[in-house]
Amino acid sequence: MLRVVLCGVSIFSACVLAPVVVAAADESVDGDSAEGADELPEGHSLHGEVFNEGPRQAAYLMDGVGVVRFDVTTSSEDARAFVRQGVAQLHGFWYFESERSFRQAAMLDPDCAIAYWGMAMSNRKNESRAKGFIEEAKKRRDKASKREQRYIDALHAFMNAKASNAEEKQKRSEAYVKALDDLLVEFPDDIEAKAFLAEFFWSSRDKEVKAYSHTMINAMIQDVLDVEPEHPVHHYRIHLWDAKKAENALESAARCGPAAPAIAHMWHMPGHIYSKLKRYEDAVWQQEASARVDHAHMMRDLVLPDQIHNFAHNNEWCIRNLIKIGRVQDAVSLARNMIELPRHPKYNHIGKSGSFKYGRQRLMDVYRTWQLHEELIADAQTAWLQPVDNETEDLNRSRYLASAHAALGHVDEATRIRDELQRELDDQKQKQTDAGTDAEKKATDEKKTEDEIKKLRKEATAKFNSRIRDLQKAIDEVDGRLAAHDGKLDEALEKFKKADNVPVEDVIAVMIQAGKFEDAVKRAEQHVRSNRNEVRPLIAQLEALWAADQREKASDVLAQLGRFSSVMDQDLAALTSIETIAEALEKKDSWRQPAKVAKDIGVRPDLDQLGPFRWQPSVAADWNLKNQDDQDLALSSYRGRPVIVIFYLGAGCLHCAEQIQKFGKEIDQFRDAGLEIVAVSTDAQKVLSLAWKDLEKKLPFDLVSDQELNVFRKYRCYDDFEKQPLHGTFLIDGDGRIRWQDISYEPFMDTDFMRKEAQRLLDQDKTLRKSDAPALTQQTLSR
Repeated sequence: MLRVVLCGVSIFSACVLAPVVVAAADESVDGDSAEGADELPEGHSLHGEVFNEGPRQAAYLMDGVGVVRFDVTTSSEDARAFVRQGVAQLHGFWYFESERSFRQAAMLDPDCAIAYWGMAMSNRKNESRAKGFIEEAKKRRDKASKREQRYIDALHAFMNAKASNAEEKQKRSEAYVKALDDLLVEFPDDIEAKAFLAEFFWSSRDKEVKAYSHTMINAMIQDVLDVEPEHPVHHYRIHLWDAKKAENALESAARCGPAAPAIAHMWHMPGHIYSKLKRYEDAVWQQEASARVDHAHMMRDLVLPDQIHNFAHNNEWCIRNLIKIGRVQDAVSLARNMIELPRHPKYNHIGKSGSFKYGRQRLMDVYRTWQLHEELIADAQTAWLQPVDNETEDLNRSRYLASAHAALGHVDEATRIRDELQRELDDQKQKQTDAGTDAEKKATDEKKTEDEIKKLRKEATAKFNSRIRDLQKAIDEVDGRLAAHDGKLDEALEKFKKADNVPVEDVIAVMIQAGKFEDAVKRAEQHVRSNRNEVRPLIAQLEALWAADQREKASDVLAQLGRFSSVMDQDLAALTSIETIAEALEKKDSWRQPAKVAKDIGVRPDLDQLGPFRWQPSVAADWNLKNQDDQDLALSSYRGRPVIVIFYLGAGCLHCAEQIQKFGKEIDQFRDAGLEIVAVSTDAQKVLSLAWKDLEKKLPFDLVSDQELNVFRKYRCYDDFEKQPLHGTFLIDGDGRIRWQDISYEPFMDTDFMRKEAQRLLDQDKTLRKSDAPALTQQTLSR
């Protein structure tokens, strides 16, 4: 039977013919038949749209996801194990992997109703998918135990209840709480129900659940821990007390990671508590542990960094904490690494809060906080801090770059950038005026009332307010820096006040320079009070007190800084002033204090056991396949030159055909960029060339046959649950490492992005200074 697969794309125009349809069974080619044209698009789930997103590769039983107690109705012991694994992963907010575990259970036992409930729980914030999954559970409800039926019924009612306003949402949530409470009345030993109820109370607090009691929920969590002390419910206790009374979660902070060491988020969460308690060194340890576990998972399972929940947030928070304790070089290294990571139009781009955006922001933060003006200027000439065609980010870059130049006395360059900002400000103001005039004229012509005209004019001009305000603040800071350079210190302070967001330490330095010692001391005290246990504010306070000749108070602040002396970088420029003041106070050899390890952190593993400090590209599996000319072609033949490998689902997939032809048309641009292309097909070898024979031009790159789908499987371009191939696009560098990938039920079509991203990833190997550094904790211990 012949097969044509329509993937939601238009039929190609006459000048670019679509490939002929491919026989599904006998490998013959026939362009006349349209039989089966309404079949499902290649790569899409056989079970419907709800299964298209989410994991498509098989789960495996993991060590270290947490101990749970959850009875499962199934004849398959493996299915039971995967359901329990999924429940543990739910408690760790590892939703992508929990869905995978539940899907594995459903594959092993399609009638396991609670597995579909688990898929729905994994997508509770994705309403359409959750509804689809819970419907599947409902269909199999009769095959579940009474206890499981209660879980299914509770979630089914919740997902399908009206929720268009606050009252309906509250009613829905109260019904869900009652359903779980009724379950516990009948099954009082079900500790997982208590854990899920505790999580729901917390996640729905204030908005949907009005009767919210910290002590009640804490008692519920303790009930679980009394039965299973290492239960991942420690995670929920941290969330419970994080914003209320963080010290109440210190015990759980120490035990959370070890309770589920394979789940990165379980290591991340204690960082909330330690950060809230201003214990930034302990927070950094947790955040590094989380990053290492993520790195191990990503490299093991071929996952791009920003596909991982919480990965970028964890690392950017780690940088913030490193800045606070004076680990400046580590902060710079990690921020640069975030910028260097693979980008993707869906997961990681400048408009999304991912590694690229966070890394760029934190790199500028560390340079600004620690007055590393030369470093900021240098990095602005590299891919680390280059313009990114984003209004907000590029404005910040211009502001910070001009300020750095001004601080170093580079008046001409600072003025040049400042004038560019002024021209844009003038342009924006003119556009605002024109928009208001046009709106007023249009409203007048339409016979609007005077009030309506005023409103429409205001709306038209309001669109420019934010940009104008930000531009003016940027100019004010630069003007303040230039004024300070010229010795106009009062003017500089006035400009800084208008600018906002000028580092407080810089403001204090100008106050000292202006002889406003009392003002400097007062501002420094406020700054330290708001930023307790942070090194940079303490240094500013020390300098202010010393300038004001308050030696006794300066000595007290020096003692506070001594606690961080074994942690902070030893080559900080700011360390010079500390040493100078310490010597004057006759404490040159005594102000430093040895590192102290907290007694309440529990037993911490060697970080190297959790995973590598940096994400590194995985080595691509080699292959040797027949091409369209019946010649052997191996991936290793591309060694020494980068290649884009496209996995496509045969010439009968019209969407794939569009992808192949699009890349083919742009082959010269790819080759000019130093990139080769090869496409791996599900078609038989003898079909490869025949399928494309009607094209105006021969495809300009090799096609190879992987009819047995062995290579598709190696590259995870295969749905293990439904036994069908998936679309894939990979960038493999000259050393045979996977630098970028996209695996989906749809082919990757953005050739422009692919080419530019490939160039960026490959070029940064040659042009950027190495951002790798020893592990954070190893550096600390080495001191």
